[in-house]
Amino acid sequence: MLVQLQEATSAPSQLSRGTTFPDTRNIRKADLSPTPTHSASSYHYERSGPTFTHQYLMPPVLSAIEENKVKRIFELGCGNASVAAFLSERGYEVIGVDPSAEGVAIARKHHPDVYVEQGSSDDDLAARFGIFDCVLSLEVVEHVFDPYKFASCVSALLKPGGTAVISTPYHGYLKNLALSVTNKWDSHHTALWPYGHIKFWSRRTLGQLFIGSGFVEVGFHRVGRVPQLAKSMVCVYRKNTVEIMPYTSHA
Repeated sequence: MLVQLQEATSAPSQLSRGTTFPDTRNIRKADLSPTPTHSASSYHYERSGPTFTHQYLMPPVLSAIEENKVKRIFELGCGNASVAAFLSERGYEVIGVDPSAEGVAIARKHHPDVYVEQGSSDDDLAARFGIFDCVLSLEVVEHVFDPYKFASCVSALLKPGGTAVISTPYHGYLKNLALSVTNKWDSHHTALWPYGHIKFWSRRTLGQLFIGSGFVEVGFHRVGRVPQLAKSMVCVYRKNTVEIMPYTSHA
């Protein structure tokens, strides 16, 4: 059952606590996005700062973190650790992992106060790092081959009642229709992007994954444009206090 649902339209750049995430709106998207090469472990990062997506992702992310009284955060897929550093500066204890060796190297060089290691949802991260109040994963789940293993990893990293904040490109009926009418599906699917997006999530399908893995949805935000054509969605899930058997991959 879905409870305490919330929605946000396009998010302002001003964040709570009187802080503003670095404004990336006037920087070319190509300058900010990681450039994929032949594997996730070799993603190419040129910058240590935020990507263009963080301008609209961070307001609902920070709101969810504050509303759930989070202290310890694990960022799954932290990239260059710009978000982890942003949160660490605001008093949160943050640990991050990313499969990109170059991303981890940049994170350690430019954000030395943030603890970052190489890793992914394919690893037993809970055994390595313990459990946390919150797992944060921004624009990652669309890249993973086994979503059930991803959700299981998130669950293992969380204490009972812990919070998962997951963002991914948004898909819904009107946006899908608009992509069809404007003949944008080829560019949207990024079929020629090595190790790019391989899953295209809706609120329903991502909810099925996490609710089936022992979570309940407690927040939902569509961000980046008007809600019907949103660029991304930020879904907030709470881990059940009573453990249930999660779904497993049928591969």
